Amino acid sequence: MANAIIMQSFLPRPFTQTTPFQLPTHIHSFHSPRSSFSPTTQSAKGFAVPRRKAVSLILSTYILSEVGVALAQQSPVFREYIDAFDGYSFQYPGSWIQVRGAGADIFFRDPYVLDENLSLEISSPSSSQYKSVEDLGPPQEAGKKVLKQCLTEFMSTRLGVRRESNILSTSSRVADDGKLYYEVEVNIKSYANNNELAVMPQDRVTRLEWNRRYLSVLGVENNQLYELRLQVPENVFAEEESDLRRVMDSFRVNKIAG
Repeated sequence: MANAIIMQSFLPRPFTQTTPFQLPTHIHSFHSPRSSFSPTTQSAKGFAVPRRKAVSLILSTYILSEVGVALAQQSPVFREYIDAFDGYSFQYPGSWIQVRGAGADIFFRDPYVLDENLSLEISSPSSSQYKSVEDLGPPQEAGKKVLKQCLTEFMSTRLGVRRESNILSTSSRVADDGKLYYEVEVNIKSYANNNELAVMPQDRVTRLEWNRRYLSVLGVENNQLYELRLQVPENVFAEEESDLRRVMDSFRVNKIAG
């Protein structure tokens, strides 16, 4: 039975009458120059002390293990990046490091998973005048433009390179600042031949180079289009998703003070 309680049973021992054991009337003490022993109740007390210490050690170990688990389950530390000059802000994992000279307005990456990063791009105010993110069309149309831009950036001139891509989701939301934002998720896979110069087809084996997910948040302010883009390998996306969503949700575009 699933909820049955199994208890161990004991058979009673047969009763036999025996002669009572008589303690000796005299207790002998043994003495030596180095030690002495007297069979008194103090020996029992001395034996109880290590047991109490053992119980305390077990309880301490259990408490410390529970505290360690609680600390491990705490949310990771996030920092906020605010650019008052260009007019945007977002939160990012505190362990990520800033990389300068990456070409974007700002660039952070995970120091251990190098393919996991975020960047921010701002359109030139002289080349376009955005009034709202809806100038891109509906979220589905914005998703096509984001995917096209990603493929253009990762275009390769190597022989035998092939890219597969698809739009995973597009959506819109109004944040607590009252502004409309678009969110786009795409997947891109890159394949390449192990020997692109081989003459025979059987010598050119296609293999997967990388498989990445790109998550973009689009917003408009100061007549400019802002895009916060997150890149993450697909094989770690599920593990990092909650942190990446937090970064996306924190992104805000702000009016630049005149």
